[in-house]
Amino acid sequence: MAKTADNGRLHGKRVLITGTGGGQGEAAQRLFAREGARVVGCDLKGAAEVTAAALRADGYDVTGHTVDLSDNAQSTAWVREAVAGLGGIDVLYNNAAGFGFAPFSGMTLELWRHVMSVELDLVFHTTSAAWPLLCENGGVLINTASYSALRGIEPLGQVAHAAAKGGVVSMTRALAAEGARYGVRANSIAPGFVASPATDSAVDPVGRAWQLSNHLIQRPGTGEDIAYMALYLASDESSWVTGQNFSVDGGATAGWRDDREADRIRALYT
Repeated sequence: MAKTADNGRLHGKRVLITGTGGGQGEAAQRLFAREGARVVGCDLKGAAEVTAAALRADGYDVTGHTVDLSDNAQSTAWVREAVAGLGGIDVLYNNAAGFGFAPFSGMTLELWRHVMSVELDLVFHTTSAAWPLLCENGGVLINTASYSALRGIEPLGQVAHAAAKGGVVSMTRALAAEGARYGVRANSIAPGFVASPATDSAVDPVGRAWQLSNHLIQRPGTGEDIAYMALYLASDESSWVTGQNFSVDGGATAGWRDDREADRIRALYT
């Protein structure tokens, strides 16, 4: 019998999370399961099955599937099969995303379309499949944006990334308005620089140092930092919260540290 947390913050909730093979998605899956949720995750290349199996071995109700979320048919099938297995849906957490960076002077149409596909389209794919089900009995939608949607960052070559994540923020706000009459709450989370296998492969040491130097709290974020915000938004504790974007970024969008201190920190990492 699966382990349940009778006093957990998500006790009995049926949750779909994308990108559970590592990083923020894996952290959220683990936290949600420990708080009593039944979770179905997905990722590429068998990673979601591995992380789910580890939690099942500890007695949690978690399953994982290999899905290419940039493919609408695969995304739709995953949502429908997951909801059928859970007997309904309470939360859809769109955490997964790909990436692509280049200065605008070097931005090709191919790269632009790739970024839109793996950062914005895939949110549409899963949400469009889950939307009628969320509206049936009310539910929660959580989307992952980025602090890049809120400020320009020249060293990262992030025009396409910023546009896609800005689209996620606006899409979330519009869905909150449309879903309110059905009891659906929609919010987004905009992480700052979070250490993970994906960001470590996408950001070079100079870019990493620059981002750290602009955080008021000068350390990389962790998957758990983001997961705890998602936990709040998924829980009934946030029942009067919708249409909002929450920055969890170490203060990167709040202000600046002294430039001399930033230079000192930058030098430590370059």
